[in-house]
Amino acid sequence: MDDMIFVEKLTAFGLTRQEASIYLCLYKNGTLTGYEAAKLTGISRSNVYNALAGLAEKGAAYLLEGSSSRYMAVPVGELCDNKLRALSEAKAWLEQNMPKASQPSEGYITIVGEQQILDKMHHMMEEAGKRVYLAASSERISRFVPELSALLAKKTKVVLLSDREPEGLKGAVFYRTEGKENQVRLIADSRYVLTGELTGSRQDICLYSGQRVFVDALKEAMRNEIKLIELTGKKKKTKGEA
Repeated sequence: MDDMIFVEKLTAFGLTRQEASIYLCLYKNGTLTGYEAAKLTGISRSNVYNALAGLAEKGAAYLLEGSSSRYMAVPVGELCDNKLRALSEAKAWLEQNMPKASQPSEGYITIVGEQQILDKMHHMMEEAGKRVYLAASSERISRFVPELSALLAKKTKVVLLSDREPEGLKGAVFYRTEGKENQVRLIADSRYVLTGELTGSRQDICLYSGQRVFVDALKEAMRNEIKLIELTGKKKKTKGEA
């Protein structure tokens, strides 16, 4: 597997790309000096020494005692657990101590970039309580199976409009429809909506809003689409329906 994939994942845990590259080198080769790490990675010695110091400071590498400074990578599971624990503690403190937020004015928010859009969709589903309507390609919906499963487990109504019924979502109401591909629409609790296109690009744009007029308009459009699907007989009954 390409090392850059590992580097990208490691940066999610607070490492710079250069630190992640050095960490991966240590992980694969055992204990190394700065000189050895520089030789293996092709990164300048000065940058390697800075990266090693950063890794040690961030709890991603151990400095071993001895005549020469040698470093060893902290096991990846331990590193990730430590970072997640620290983030969880920081989150709890912030939620308890942050000053009261001012309420945003009703309006539209433009969300740019695939990851930012996916993050917003994950959050909308996690916060939903009564019902979620999601129209997207089956490939997109498959990325939200954990959140949708959790919603179904707590008896939240889940309605899906897609080209293929996803696996592992027993209890969801499914409507087969074509032409979704890059299009995505999400309604959570009839209070918040997100709509736009997802192509996998940083230039992807979606509109998010809690404005009543916009929410009602998107609800009505999806309701009409569902009626049309029912007329053509493309609804898939949930398991347990008569």
